[in-house]
Amino acid sequence: MGGGHGTGGGIGGGGVRPRTLVLGGGGAGAEVPWDAPVAGADDAGLARGDGCFETLLAHGGPPARAVRLAAHLERLERSARSLELPAGAPTRADWERAAGTLLAGLPAGAQAVLRLTLTRGSGGPPLALATLRPVPAALLAARRDGVRAVVLARGTATTPHAPWLLGTVKALSYAVHTAALREAARRGADDALFADADGCLLEAPTATLAWLVDGRLHTPPTEGTGVLPGTTWEAVAAGAGLPSARTRLPAAALPGVDAAWLLSSVRGAVEVRSVDGRPLRRAGALTARLRALALDLPPS
Repeated sequence: MGGGHGTGGGIGGGGVRPRTLVLGGGGAGAEVPWDAPVAGADDAGLARGDGCFETLLAHGGPPARAVRLAAHLERLERSARSLELPAGAPTRADWERAAGTLLAGLPAGAQAVLRLTLTRGSGGPPLALATLRPVPAALLAARRDGVRAVVLARGTATTPHAPWLLGTVKALSYAVHTAALREAARRGADDALFADADGCLLEAPTATLAWLVDGRLHTPPTEGTGVLPGTTWEAVAAGAGLPSARTRLPAAALPGVDAAWLLSSVRGAVEVRSVDGRPLRRAGALTARLRALALDLPPS
């Protein structure tokens, strides 16, 4: 496992340099070349996807900042507890120092992707990485143009208490998510929306679904559904000045809502332009407001 490949595109002149820190023993971490090997071949994250991560948007300064770092670190800690990762993981202060080290070199006006990764390791303490890279060009295009989505069955039913399914964990096991995105592309779409066994919408492979009906923002419930609680949804719902609710929505009803978005830390709030080829209403002014909230930007 290496630090990663490719640089993608960014905001602010493309001056974001991909960087990798390996954490351990306190401090801000040791920086290694971006493409250097950082894990053994038997690392459980590499071999089984056994680990968790958080992805954040970072803004160049002054001062440079990671958007909602505290909320993401809280979720990372919850994920690590749910996975029962061994002792030796970085403390919150360690992660904060690592983020500060990476963000210190971020150019003014630039945006970047900060990722914090924690795996079960190779029989000793967990492996902990912090990486910084440019925002991918595809996400910048989605912010501008919105996305076409298709509904795909996830085949799960509501399960009141099944912690072994890791529904509240942002786990490294993303093979199903990436397979869904490939299937969406085969169907001529940009993204996918999972539906449960009853045909109700859940989430996108890498985003939270939100929609507007009669002046109220909605998102699917998390309890018993396997939907990951979204930090971006919480920020948007708290700051939009609109009532909000967690609601089950049949996939067939989505074309009838007033507008719909995919929310995530790096993409922000992206309009869903169509679902299964059927156009959706769009709310340009509200989208701009939600995007500013999601990306922690001043209102335009």
